[in-house]
Amino acid sequence: MILANSPTITSNASAPKTVAVLAVQGAFLEHRLMLEKLGARVIELRQARDLEQSFDRLVLPGGESTVQAKLLKEQNMLEPLRERIACGMPVLGTCAGLILLAKNVEGNEVNGFGTLDVTVKRNAYGRQLGSFHCDADFGDLGAVPMTFIRAPYIAEVGSNAETLATVDGHVVAARQGNQIGTSFHPELDSDTRIHQLFLNL
Repeated sequence: MILANSPTITSNASAPKTVAVLAVQGAFLEHRLMLEKLGARVIELRQARDLEQSFDRLVLPGGESTVQAKLLKEQNMLEPLRERIACGMPVLGTCAGLILLAKNVEGNEVNGFGTLDVTVKRNAYGRQLGSFHCDADFGDLGAVPMTFIRAPYIAEVGSNAETLATVDGHVVAARQGNQIGTSFHPELDSDTRIHQLFLNL
């Protein structure tokens, strides 16, 4: 646990954060726009040499998780990013990003980072309810808007993680340390509180 009086936290509290957004595939632009609106500096990760840039946190956007995992491996970015996440780099994974973070994925080998102690079910709502919108409580933030697009949900939360949000009895957001994973797309609504929470980690 990082103490509130940690010198690192104190000295960097007001410093602009530099966020790397995975941009190999999927909907990353909306994350970039929301983070820049909150004053963050944003870089895009497309290939291994992009990892040479300085950044202190990571966003894994929605898209197709199997494609993203394949491209991450092909571009030699999977292991370097896994190491950073394991060492405590704050990360926000939305939809496919949640699947990449998940320790287990039901019935499918995604071969992502496996750093978030949850079991995820892909495309869990099926075609009929694959896309929908609702408002639900999220941690200490109260009710936030949630947009789901062919979304997964979290079938099981391991002992190292905690539930942040549930919808209709299904866990749709979880946290483990500096990792936050959501089934929904907070970047598609105007509410910036989840991204601000991520920047405050």
